[in-house]
Parts: sequence; structure tokens; C-alpha cells
Amino acid sequence: MSKKVHIILTSTIATSLMLAGCGNTTDQTVITDGAGSQTKPGEKVTIVFWDENAGPQRTPFYEELIKQFEEANLTIDVEYVGMPNKSAKQKYDAAIAAEDLPDVGGVQTTWLADFTIRGALLPMDPYFDQWSEKDKLNKQAIQSNRDVVQDKKLYQIPNTTNLDNLWYRADWYKEAGVTPPVTWDDFFAGIEKMTDKSKNRYGFSIRGGKGGSFQLQRLMYAYSGITDYFDASGKSTINDPKHVEFMKKYLGLYKTYTPESDITNGYKEMVAGFDTGAVAMIQHNIGSYGEHSKSLKPEQYAALAFPKSLNGNYVVEGFNTNGYSIFKTTKHPDEAWKFISFLASAPSQSYWNKQIGQLPTHEDAINEDWFKNAQHIQEAVKVLNDPNTLYYYPSVYTPDYRSILDQVVDPGLQAVMSGKNTVEEFLNEWAAAMEKSKKQYEQHINKK
Repeated sequence: MSKKVHIILTSTIATSLMLAGCGNTTDQTVITDGAGSQTKPGEKVTIVFWDENAGPQRTPFYEELIKQFEEANLTIDVEYVGMPNKSAKQKYDAAIAAEDLPDVGGVQTTWLADFTIRGALLPMDPYFDQWSEKDKLNKQAIQSNRDVVQDKKLYQIPNTTNLDNLWYRADWYKEAGVTPPVTWDDFFAGIEKMTDKSKNRYGFSIRGGKGGSFQLQRLMYAYSGITDYFDASGKSTINDPKHVEFMKKYLGLYKTYTPESDITNGYKEMVAGFDTGAVAMIQHNIGSYGEHSKSLKPEQYAALAFPKSLNGNYVVEGFNTNGYSIFKTTKHPDEAWKFISFLASAPSQSYWNKQIGQLPTHEDAINEDWFKNAQHIQEAVKVLNDPNTLYYYPSVYTPDYRSILDQVVDPGLQAVMSGKNTVEEFLNEWAAAMEKSKKQYEQHINKK
């Protein structure tokens, strides 16, 4: 069992530091929460913040941001509770059932439909509409968050956007005289060429453990060029022949050109294989930059966009943002919003995304030099700014979307890798689960 990180941070240093989004520390307005209780002027308030992806690569940056927030808001303390990503959703599920939730939490976009249907989140539209920086946040990200919930209200403020890409050992490719892949044929051929078992090197590492479903889905659609998650009749495109074709090639790499341990490898094991010199290439989002940069020299590695699809254009998954939500049980929604607006402000977003290596959603942060000079960021921007780039939108609006990935797709991938199931059986099961979920969702909506 993973050990939970639990850090309580308080500030004792009075300072005049006022970062964007912090508000006025001397505000004497009586604050009334959704339950009708009041926070008296000058009263010390503690809000609890759950970080859904805690760890040594990220927690210290939250510690610094919380310190800054508390120094600028002397009547608000933030209690930080860090949870490993692999167990965070289960922790939230249990807390929702027990109605024992934090005030604020990191919430992934794929959880929004589930959480809102269960009545766990507080809509933030009244706060957001009055926020001076609202027009500087990425409008597409804000609208996407509204689109994934039934009532189209705003339940998450996105502070970061992500994009999957390839990370490769630039020094090894150069040494071997192999050109980084531009096409999917190059991708597969390069993996074979870069495998050298005499040096204990593999050309690639497949994430076969928890979370492998996300990465696999993004690869499949990037390869096929399909942009409809369901066709006009409601049939899932997961088991499209192009995806079958890709999967057979991709999983055909296993054990010959990838480590045998891939079948159970999660994020940490996959990244460790790359950072310690066991594999020449991995697929992950740009957010693993922080770990690569600590283990490797700048000239040793680089980010690379997925090859263009069979249709000749980039295809990217939509709804790929993370952010913060206020939980409905909070007794201090005004203070919770003050903290969220601080985390979503330009200085905080710039600090966080620069350290983690992801894309800010605030336009002021995007205009800073670090953003323009980061190789992996610019590789992502190249894809996102390409006028021919298209998006597919998975059914994250169905409450059980995430559980299907976790409980059907992840173990299904392992079943194929172990030889228990065929690619066709796996994709058919995956498609059937998504079709059933969509049908149940639509029946529920139509009853209203």
C-alpha cells in the first residue's frame, strides 16, 4: 500500500506580498457559505486541499505555492493532503460516499461527470464570472469543462493542459545514425533498430500496468486519424480495423523490443526505464519533463510529437486538462475560491507549469520566456497550433467512463500481452463497454 503524504502548512510571517488571485487580506466582509453559516471578520479559517497526484516531483511546488498564499492571506491556513495518483480516485469515491470531503481538490477532467452526478461539487460560475482574470483563461478549456457535465455549469478551473508525445534518447539515436520517427513506419522500424540487448537496451517501453489505457487510446487515434469516438449509429470506433491493425503492430513489440516487465509497468516504472538508460523511447505526456530533466542532461533526451495519422494530420485527444474544484460540503466556499483563483492566476500557473513541464491555461503565462524556450513545450505547441490538427473527444461525460478504462481496458491490455486474449477480443470488449455506457447515459438523460 502506498504511503499517503500528509503535510500541514501554516505561515507565521506577515508580509505585504499580494499575488494575483489572492484578494485583500484585510477584507472585513462577512463571508456566507452555501449552507448559510458565516465566517466572521478576522476569523482564522482552515481549508483542506487534496492533491490528486502527489509525490516528490510535485509536492514541494505546492508547498511553495501554499506558503505564498498563506503569507498573503493571513486569516486562511491551507491543510495539504497529498495522495498518490493511482489511489486518488478511490479516496475521493470513499469520501463522497461518506460526505467527508475536502474544501478544495485537484480534479481530473475525466472525473467531472461522475462527481457532478453524485452531487459532490460546487458550481463556480458566480465566482468565475466576477473574477478579473476570467477572460485570460483558455476559453476552449473552460468550455470543454462545461461540455462534459449535464447542466453545463463550471465545476473545475483548469490550470494546466497536457499532451501526449514521445520522449526519446536523442544521444542514442544520433550515435546509431537513426532519424527520429516522422511516420508510423519510422516509429516501428526505429524501435527495432534501437534495441540492443547486448547493452541491455530496448527500443521502447509499453505501459501495460495501471493507466496504460489512456496512453493506448491516444496512440490508436493518433495512428488511425479517426475523430469520431462513436459513429452516427452510436457504434464505438474503438474496434475499427485501423485500430486492430495498429494494436497488432504495437503489442507485437512486447518482449522482443520492449522489456518483459512492461506487462505490469505503470507510470513510475516506465519513466524509470527511460531515465536510467534501459529504453530508448517511451510515450508519455509532456508533464514527465520534470523527472527526465533531473536524471538526464539536456542533450541526452528530447520530446517528439506523435507521427501524423494515416490521413496525414495530427489527431489529438480533447478534454486533456487538469484543474481544481470546490466540494459542495465546504463550510468556506469564499476562501476555497480565493485559493483556487490564486492557483489559477498567471504567477502560480507559470511557476507550477514551468517546474512540471506542462502547458498553462493563462495567456499571460504563455507569453513568458520559459514557455517560448522549452523544447518539449514548443513541440506540443507545434501540434496544437497546426491548422490541420483535429481532435477526438472520448465519452468522458458518461459517469463510468473512467471506471471502464481502469477496470476493463487496463486488465484487458494485460490479457493480450500475456496471450490470454486476442487483439480483436480486447477491442471488441472495450468498444462494447463504451457503447453500453453511452446508451445508459442517453436513456438517463431522456428520462429527465
